[in-house]
Amino acid sequence: MADAHAGHGLETPPWLRRLLIGAAVLVMGLLVVLPLLMVLLSAFGKGFATWWNALTTPDAIAALKLTLFTAAIVIPVNAVFGVFAAWSLTRFEFRGKRALLALVDLPFAVSPVVAGLCLVLLFGSQGWFADFLREHQVKILFARPGIVLATLFITFPFVVRELVPLMQQQGSEEEVVARSLGANAWTMFFRVTLPNIKWGLLYGVLLCGARAMGEFGAVSVVSGHIRGLTNTLPLHIEILYNEFDSTGAFAVSSLLAGLALVTLVLKFWLESRHSDGLASHRRHA
Repeated sequence: MADAHAGHGLETPPWLRRLLIGAAVLVMGLLVVLPLLMVLLSAFGKGFATWWNALTTPDAIAALKLTLFTAAIVIPVNAVFGVFAAWSLTRFEFRGKRALLALVDLPFAVSPVVAGLCLVLLFGSQGWFADFLREHQVKILFARPGIVLATLFITFPFVVRELVPLMQQQGSEEEVVARSLGANAWTMFFRVTLPNIKWGLLYGVLLCGARAMGEFGAVSVVSGHIRGLTNTLPLHIEILYNEFDSTGAFAVSSLLAGLALVTLVLKFWLESRHSDGLASHRRHA
């Protein structure tokens, strides 16, 4: 009875709840919804034909292809290495485990521009690997490999950081049972581990893909801004804006905004499936 009264005494007053909810909605509306609406209105302000023409220019198509090409490489690579990294961090004890976990968070702490400059120090004309690259005629900077490497560095933590808490929460009891029944490591992974983490993995992949398509800072440093060759969609938007082509800039921006909205819908769906999966796992446990 005393606990019930204590809990009742800690309840938030209705007026305070309404005030906090209203403030949150107001801030989100001003900082997120309103700018997004302004982008869409500006993109379609001169009609659908103008919007479509801005998206079908050769430079815009080349930027879209490069963005999708980069995402198509970055997403599966980060998914595979993210799963293995999360598995190692949650299932094994080894020296330097905390240091490795801290390194996983490094791209979150380092500015993307600094990450791009690090790649320049490694692969630039005066970089550590400059002689080797020059000898073998391999071009990293101002080409697709540099863009892919920069995007890989920036997006690596998303899958790992989504899977580590999930795998820690689930524990390893089911995997131990599978091994005790004679399953080898790969069978255990594909029959037990992967089904348990699939929604978390898809959520991490979704965030990774969204960041890969929208990355600007690191890619801007290593791309060289070569129109039609090394410009991704964010870089193409910057060029259009600097050339005072606001219609084209907003049109291409609306494409990225549309991808963001699709990502948001998928995020809500995956979060609901993820929550349902955790609830089902707890019931079976």
